[in-house]
Amino acid sequence: MNEYTYYLIEKKAPIAWVYLNRPDKKNAMNPPAWEEASAVFESLGNDPDIRAIIVAGKGAGFCAGIDLMSMVGEIPELMDPAQKGGVKWQLLQKIYSLQETITCIERCRKPVIAAVHGQCIGAGLDMITACDIRLGSKDAVFSLREAAVGFVADVGVLQRLPLIVGQGITRELAYTAKNMTADRAKQVLLLNEVFEDPAALMTGAEKMAMEIAGCSPLAVQASKEVLNHGIARSVDDGLKYVASMSTNIIPSDDLFEAVAAFTEKRKPRFTGK
Repeated sequence: MNEYTYYLIEKKAPIAWVYLNRPDKKNAMNPPAWEEASAVFESLGNDPDIRAIIVAGKGAGFCAGIDLMSMVGEIPELMDPAQKGGVKWQLLQKIYSLQETITCIERCRKPVIAAVHGQCIGAGLDMITACDIRLGSKDAVFSLREAAVGFVADVGVLQRLPLIVGQGITRELAYTAKNMTADRAKQVLLLNEVFEDPAALMTGAEKMAMEIAGCSPLAVQASKEVLNHGIARSVDDGLKYVASMSTNIIPSDDLFEAVAAFTEKRKPRFTGK
C-alpha cells in the first residue's frame, strides 16, 4: 500500500521508481509534494535492496510546477501586503523547508535518474537539476517559469542549472521564462539522451538504472559523495542567499497581479512594483 499522497513508489529491486502522482493536476506540486519528499528519498537511500532510483511523472507530463493556489494557503506570508520583520523571518524558514524538498534528492545516497516526458516546468525543473542524470522523450518541454509569475526561483535551480548548462543558458531561461525543447535541452547538456516517445524513455531509463545497479554499489555511492562534495559549498551558499533575496522581494504588486491573472485566465500585466 502506498504511504504517500503525492508520490507513488514502486520497488523492483534493484531499482525503485518514484512517480509524481497527481496526473489530474499535471503533477503540480501541492503541499504533500513538498512535505513527503525527504521521507521518500531517505527511505530509498537507506534501502539495501535499491541501487538506483528513477523519478518520473504519471499522466501527460512530468510536472507543471508549483501549485501556487494550494501553496498560498500553506504560506500566507506570500500574500501579506504589509510584511514586518517577524513575517519575513517566518517566510525565510518556509523557503528553507521548500529547498530541502529538492536538496534531499541530491543528498540521497543512491543515484537518481530523472525520466522526463511532457511538461517540466518551474519546480519540476528544480527537481530534475538535483537528480544525477536526466533523460527525456521528444515531447519534453522545459521552462524556468518563475519570472513570469513574480518570483525569483528560490529552491535550487539557479544554483544547480549553471553547473549543468552554464551561465548563459541559465540566464536566458531565468530572464525569459521561455520553453526549451528536448532536442535543445540535449544540445545544452540538460538531457543526457532523448528518446522517441515516453514508452521508449521509460525503457531507456530502466536500462541505465540496471547498468548502474550492475556496478559496485559502494563505488557508485562513493562517487556520488565525491561529486556532491565538489559542488556542495557553492550550492549551499547560493541557496541561503536566494532564500534571503526571495524573502526580500515577496510580496509585490507583480505577485498579486500574477495570482489575479491566473484566476481570471488572462496574461499578467507586470509593473515591476
